[in-house]
Amino acid sequence: MSKALPQTGMPPVAVTSLLRIEGAAIFVAAITAYAALGGNWWLFALLGLAPDLAFIALFLCKAVAARIYNLVHSYWAPLVLAGIGWFGGLPTLLPLALIWIAHIGADRALGYGLKYPDAFEHTHLGPIGKAKRAAAIADAG
Repeated sequence: MSKALPQTGMPPVAVTSLLRIEGAAIFVAAITAYAALGGNWWLFALLGLAPDLAFIALFLCKAVAARIYNLVHSYWAPLVLAGIGWFGGLPTLLPLALIWIAHIGADRALGYGLKYPDAFEHTHLGPIGKAKRAAAIADAG
């Protein structure tokens, strides 16, 4: 018989740790592939944080901002871009896709997960920012 999960709304540490390690591995793989392609490191520096422009959507509502952020911070889009570059004979798209994949991997490794629509601090990897501090205080008290 399996044990019930605690009803804290927090993902288990074993799960979040695995996802963070996976993010780090993807980051390293994307950087390695970028270097192997002879990617321009100035371009990498310029576009490395470009997916975070999705934060501009916060001027809309939280739910819409979460959807936009999650679309930009999911692996499917840069993988489609890489596929178009590879199979479509457009090799200039490959470095862009790898920069994007590296960004997502780094975010996951640092604990920044996909956003829930209720609050930007509520992610699939657990709370971040003020919500994380509040949860730590609640656990300590």
